[in-house]
Amino acid sequence: MTDSAPQRHARPSPDFDAKLARTQALLQRAAAEFAPVTQASSLGAEDSVITHIIQALALDIPVFVLDTGALHTETLALLARTRAASRVPVTVYRPVQEAVVQFVAREGQDAMYRSIELRKACCGIRKMEPLARALAGQKAWITGLRREQSAARAEVPAIDTAQALTKFNPLSDWTWGDVWHYIATRGVDYNALHDQFYPSIGCAPCTRAISLGENLRAGRWWWEDEAAKECGLHVKNTEGASA
Repeated sequence: MTDSAPQRHARPSPDFDAKLARTQALLQRAAAEFAPVTQASSLGAEDSVITHIIQALALDIPVFVLDTGALHTETLALLARTRAASRVPVTVYRPVQEAVVQFVAREGQDAMYRSIELRKACCGIRKMEPLARALAGQKAWITGLRREQSAARAEVPAIDTAQALTKFNPLSDWTWGDVWHYIATRGVDYNALHDQFYPSIGCAPCTRAISLGENLRAGRWWWEDEAAKECGLHVKNTEGASA
C-alpha cells in the first residue's frame, strides 16, 4: 500500500533493541510472578505489538477485547483475524445490552456529544462495566499506554501499583516510531484505520482521523477539553479509578 502507516512512521529510536529487551523481560516477569494476568487490547498498534511479543515468547497471557457495540468495521475485522491466529485465548466482553438500549432510548444515539457527563456515562456502560468483568479474579493487567501519547500520560510508569490491580505498561518508553518499526520488521497484522491517519482508535462515534501537527490522541473525543480525554480505564487513583 502506498504511504501506509509503517512507511510513514517506522523510525526506531537509537536504543530500540534495549527497549525491546526491557519489554520482553517485563512481560516475562508479569507472566511468572503475577498470574493470573491478562492483556487488555483495543486492537490499536501498541496492543498489536504487545500481543505479538506475548505470542513470540510463548507466554501464557490471555488477551481480552471490549467490544462496545460501537467499534469500526476495521477494528472488528482485526479482532476476527487476531482470534483466528492466536495461540492464547482472546476473550471478547460486551456491555449489558439492556443497559445500552435504555441509555440510548433515554439520551439518544448522540448523547456523548452533549456533555462530558453523558459521554462518560456511555463509556461506563459500554467499557467500564465490561472491564470490571474482564479483570475479575486477575492479579494484574497489561496495557499499551505510552508516555508520548498525551500530556495526561507523560508520567506513565512501566509498572503501576497505584490501583488494586498491578498494571504493566511494557511500551511506556516506546516512541510511535518504535511501535511501527516493530510492526514493519516483524510483519505484525494491524488495524487498517492506522493507514487512514487514525493513530488512536476507540469507538466509531468518538474517534476521527488527525491532521498533520495534531497530537496522537487529538482524534479521541475531539470536541472535549484535552484534560477530559479518558474514558475511565486509565484514570489516576485520585480521579476515582474503578476496577
